[in-house]
Amino acid sequence: MDTTYFDERTPNVKNFSLPIFVNQAGYKPESIKRAVIKEKVSRFFLVDNDTCVIVYEGQCTHFGLDNNSQDDVYIADFSDFMTCGTYHLATDTSVKSLPFQIADTVFDNVLHDTMKAFYFLRCGMDLEEKHAGKFGHSACHTAKAVLWEEYEALANGSGDCSCTLENFSSKGLTTYDITGGWHDAGDYGRYVTAACCALAHLFFAYKMYPDKLKDLHLNIPESGGLLPDFLAECKYELLWLLKMQREDGGVYHKATTLRHAPFVMPEEDSATMLIFPVSSMATADFAAVCAMASNIYREFDSVFADTLLAAAEKSAHWLEQNPDFLGFKNPEGCNTGEYGERDDKDNRFWAYTELYVATGKEFYHDKMKALLKMKFPLTGLGFAAVGGFGTLSYLLCDREDASAELKDFFKECFLNEALRLKDLSDVCGYGAAMAEEDYIWGSNMNLLKHGMIFAIADYLTGTDTYLPYATLQADYLLGVNATGYSYVTGTGAFCCNYPHLRPAHADGIEECIPGMVSGGPNRHPADADAKILIAEGTPPMKCFADDVGCYSLNEITIYWNSPAVFVLAYLK
Repeated sequence: MDTTYFDERTPNVKNFSLPIFVNQAGYKPESIKRAVIKEKVSRFFLVDNDTCVIVYEGQCTHFGLDNNSQDDVYIADFSDFMTCGTYHLATDTSVKSLPFQIADTVFDNVLHDTMKAFYFLRCGMDLEEKHAGKFGHSACHTAKAVLWEEYEALANGSGDCSCTLENFSSKGLTTYDITGGWHDAGDYGRYVTAACCALAHLFFAYKMYPDKLKDLHLNIPESGGLLPDFLAECKYELLWLLKMQREDGGVYHKATTLRHAPFVMPEEDSATMLIFPVSSMATADFAAVCAMASNIYREFDSVFADTLLAAAEKSAHWLEQNPDFLGFKNPEGCNTGEYGERDDKDNRFWAYTELYVATGKEFYHDKMKALLKMKFPLTGLGFAAVGGFGTLSYLLCDREDASAELKDFFKECFLNEALRLKDLSDVCGYGAAMAEEDYIWGSNMNLLKHGMIFAIADYLTGTDTYLPYATLQADYLLGVNATGYSYVTGTGAFCCNYPHLRPAHADGIEECIPGMVSGGPNRHPADADAKILIAEGTPPMKCFADDVGCYSLNEITIYWNSPAVFVLAYLK
């Protein structure tokens, strides 16, 4: 049997692919271990990568046609092989997989990288070489910002980008310090609802798996301080969020320039930073995440915790004074992220739940319960559906007056959703708990939110029932998918390397900043480059290209990285 590579092309070449798909980070010894093969095979062989000695062999299982990839696939299951080492798979058709490890530590590096990625997205400070290595750059977006309404009035509604800070200063108009926080995505904007979603994923990970995260060393400027690195990085975003609260408690929706910057380094983006109007979604999400954070940070810094809680209650007061939905639409001439929503029921529900958990006040408890009469998803874990954050927080709280009946109901919601997702995973040749309609812009967020549901179901039941299914979602993310890509930059020999991320392109470094989670396949490509590269009729799981121009396929965002951190913390 010939066990040489069937193809010696260098990884990261666009459209490169292999017929054997493995988790390129590797497999834990006692976990489910599966590879997917998309050609007709009978037997597979697990080969020591150093000695080329076959250490295990087995019969491939013919799964059949996988609907979302249209691949006829075979499964190589080597779950009962537990010896640590570096291996590759070969088949009786003389093809060979990329190498992978079996070890207890296989998720350590990718967990570190996906969390350290937030540091690389910091706005408003120098990323020094001692922390950022070759990916450092000088401070960006340090100038003061102006309110959109005043900017528009000064520009006479023309959207004239020459309306500068100097114009404001000469007319005695107010400017604001909103430096800090994380760049949200491939652009340099910062968005409140997106930030709150990302922080929620991270804070729930910390609350549920503290032993996995407290000692995570990120080599950031705050390392060695009072806070664990994990919480220190999150604090950097919280401090920016606090700047986005208006004096009356309302929270501005976003801080961006009028239009997306060209593909330049962040410090070269000198356009005027604008603060866009308050929305009720931003205000409610802000109240929720600040209340949640106040409980977490109180162990380390009671003054900061009090600041967070006071800010949360101020925004809760604004919500009471403004009971009607106040949405957000981009004004004419603005093309930065909109993050619009149709209503704010779930946002307010999350806010009142977190405020009840943080304070024990029956007023917030009553408001939370009253909102349950309205219809919204109770297991939603994304920026546009945050109800699941409220239900999960209620389930995790230890308030004596919390309703046992409500807790049972919320628990049942999560368990039913886990069962639904299990059924999707079972009928997918690649193990992804994804329906066809889940392959949208940012499909990997859906995948990872589903991985979160499996983890939450296990946490609530005290079992490992869904551990294999959560593992399969990580497998998909890291290479067991119909493209063969590891969708995390820097993880695996064949990983995404050209995401739609301005500094990753503008820095002139061929290697991408590690730890960035690509959005992944999108059955409805929305950008011009993707529409050229993805042929009409391409199966959903294959609607992907590792191309910097394809923002609807290959952008990154903070709230795609954050559920990856959660799932990886569970699996670590």
